[in-house]
Amino acid sequence: MPATPPESAADLEARIREKLQRQYFMHLIGADLTRIEPGRIEAELALGQQHQQQRGFAHGGLVATMADLAAGFAAVTLVSESQGVVTSDLKVSYLNPGVGQRIKAIGWVLKAGRRLHFCEAEVWCDDVLIAKASATMAVIG
Repeated sequence: MPATPPESAADLEARIREKLQRQYFMHLIGADLTRIEPGRIEAELALGQQHQQQRGFAHGGLVATMADLAAGFAAVTLVSESQGVVTSDLKVSYLNPGVGQRIKAIGWVLKAGRRLHFCEAEVWCDDVLIAKASATMAVIG
C-alpha cells in the first residue's frame, strides 16, 4: 500500500479549524486557536469579567479548559481526519493567579501512540505562567 503524502500546513490548519467549529464550548468562552503545527497548538482568549472567580482571578475551570483545549488539539493534529481524541486524564497544577488581559495556552504532544497520546500544556496570563498540565488523550474513531 502506498504511503499517504504528508499533510500540508494549510490542509492541517483547515482540518483543525473545521473541528474547532464543532467545539461549541470554546465559542462560548471566546477561545480561538492562534498557532497550529503538527503536535503543537496555541490558543488564546481575552480575559473578561465572565471568566473570573469571586476574587477577580481567572477561574480555575477556565484555566483547566484552556489547558485541555491546547493539549487535546495538539493531539488531534497527529491523528487522521477520520479519528478524534477525548481526554482520558488531565492533571492541572495552578502556579499563580490569573490576573491580566489575555490567557494563552500552549499544548504539545510528548508521545503519540496508536491509542493514547501523552501531552502537556502551559497556561499563561499575560507574561505570567499560571498553570502546567499533563494530559492523556485517547484516540477514537
